[in-house]
Amino acid sequence: MNDLSLTTLESGKATLSATAIDALGAQLRGSLLTESDAPYDEARTIWNAMIDRRPGLIVRCAGAADVVSAVRFARDNRLLVAVRGGGHNIAGSAVCDGGLMIDLSQMKSVRVDAAAQRAWVEPGATLADLDKETQAFGLAVPTGINSTTGIAGLTVGGGFGWITRKFGLTIDNLLSADVVTADGELVRASLTESPDLFWALRGGGGNFGVVTAFEFRLHKVGPEVLAGLVVHPFSDAETVLKQYREALGSAPDELTCWAVMRQAPPLPFLPAEWHGKEIVVLAMCYCGDIQAGEAATARLRAIRKPIADVVGPAPFTAWQQAFDPLLTPGARNYWKSHDFTDLSDETIQILLGAVRNLPGPECEIFVGHVGGASGRVAVDATAFPQRSSHFVMNVHARWREAASDQACIDWARGLYKATKPYAAGTAYINFMPEDETDRIEAAYGTNYQRLTEVKRRYDPLNLFRMNQNVKPKAA
Repeated sequence: MNDLSLTTLESGKATLSATAIDALGAQLRGSLLTESDAPYDEARTIWNAMIDRRPGLIVRCAGAADVVSAVRFARDNRLLVAVRGGGHNIAGSAVCDGGLMIDLSQMKSVRVDAAAQRAWVEPGATLADLDKETQAFGLAVPTGINSTTGIAGLTVGGGFGWITRKFGLTIDNLLSADVVTADGELVRASLTESPDLFWALRGGGGNFGVVTAFEFRLHKVGPEVLAGLVVHPFSDAETVLKQYREALGSAPDELTCWAVMRQAPPLPFLPAEWHGKEIVVLAMCYCGDIQAGEAATARLRAIRKPIADVVGPAPFTAWQQAFDPLLTPGARNYWKSHDFTDLSDETIQILLGAVRNLPGPECEIFVGHVGGASGRVAVDATAFPQRSSHFVMNVHARWREAASDQACIDWARGLYKATKPYAAGTAYINFMPEDETDRIEAAYGTNYQRLTEVKRRYDPLNLFRMNQNVKPKAA
């Protein structure tokens, strides 16, 4: 290994000797990578193709001891640090330029205790990894809607998806976490151990340390759920969205329905003449008894005359992966989002106008349906504050060529600005791109000041700053 010049926390450069770097490598069970190593490009490549950064050094961790060594090395040398779990974060915070990248992607163990309904999960595991192990026992953790997402980033940001209304957010089911803090110590955080750190981890993002293990509560789900898509022509979109909104006002917690507006992909159950045309899709999942689900979804499925209705019994693991083909790695992505307590008529009109002006065939608008159990948690019980939101909008600009960057980003920003007067004011940090640093305090609302105090206690140097950053409160 040669001497290396690495980026510091102060955005300067520090030259580290080959001896120091070799000493770090000797401590690891995993591997130490520089740009001359074959796995380097794979390790630095993440889901959003707009992110093209080159760390000076990558520690591919095999276990918690490697994480401890990497954090201490970064702290002692005041290096810029990025932490990679699944590498799915829209802002690209898993990768830094010139600094030290702590890569957790090889730490993928999932252990299930079916009798106790508990799971212990390492931070490199994806949602698919977790689902595969838990569903073998008819159990599940509430997670997200794209199975290639990493469990670590999803969890510390909040985590919501198809069974959140029944069982709460991902963080509402987190029982404990093993965390390497900025001083290089491994700490267990739970309601009774380091409870302030545990509070902050549940929604506060990667600001407080590197989680090396999560302990989750499991719930009986599946193996089959009632799930699928109801696809409508865009000409009916206004009626569909208004009746969708009304139907959800009395929906049981077991039922979740998201609305998706985009150009129709070539789905096998859609007539070919609809491919490439604007549509509105109701994507629904009922996680209880199938017969009860048929009754619960009847009102939604009776809206207008759909092009296709493919709702039926399906393996829960298959439904968890249903949107994966639309969210594969390698595309350029930019997101904007809002939380809404209600889907107002004004908001609906703005959404319809944006769909009429899609800048590309992969651009879409998701309206996620939340509330239920996740809304019955006190705002200050966890760092995640947006408990009163009933809908989460994700404006998902997605395209392939750099020449389309400005058109797609402008479209997303324009829709975000137009819907802002009708939004709740909070934001889901996992949906925030890297240029939204001005929204962080508002995203956390009344919980922000407490987060700055916890940050000062556990990371006064702001070593963990490659995230939606909460700066430590001034002494």
